[in-house]
Amino acid sequence: MTRTSIATVNSCINERDDVVLSPEQYREALSRFPSGVTVVVTKDADGISRGFTASAFTAVSQDPPLVLVCLTKTADCYPAFVTASKFAIHIASEDNVELATRFATKGAEKFAGNDFDSHPDGLPALRGATARLSCSLYARHDGGDHDILVGRVETVQLGRGNAPAVYHDRKFRKLAPLGR
Repeated sequence: MTRTSIATVNSCINERDDVVLSPEQYREALSRFPSGVTVVVTKDADGISRGFTASAFTAVSQDPPLVLVCLTKTADCYPAFVTASKFAIHIASEDNVELATRFATKGAEKFAGNDFDSHPDGLPALRGATARLSCSLYARHDGGDHDILVGRVETVQLGRGNAPAVYHDRKFRKLAPLGR
């Protein structure tokens, strides 16, 4: 490493070794990362629809087609996802922001309203989503206070070109092109 790059690294790092990371600092740092918004649904053992909002979502593999989403262990719907063998991930659009907020609110009636259609896989399909991925459970991993659900994408349904919902600094934002 050159002297200049070491100086640059040091200017980005808190040089005090005795500083302890607080949960607030950690959340604040992560809030600076913009991300997409997903609404994830399944059905519980009684056939009742359950779901949550997640920004912790990413592609894992193309062959086989795998994605992951993270679910907090304190979520109301957590027990349903512990036993679920399939789930659907909806990439939320700007039109889905109110619903995504409801799905992120503990104790809220997630499926109140008329926001979902039926789908051949038996799980609810969110109207207006930019995309829907029907997944079978591929793996589940412990992630501290979250479970990491890895899904094998079985089918994809594309929306009609709606702009995606973006979450940054604890607020929903609009995606705008940069440059030309």
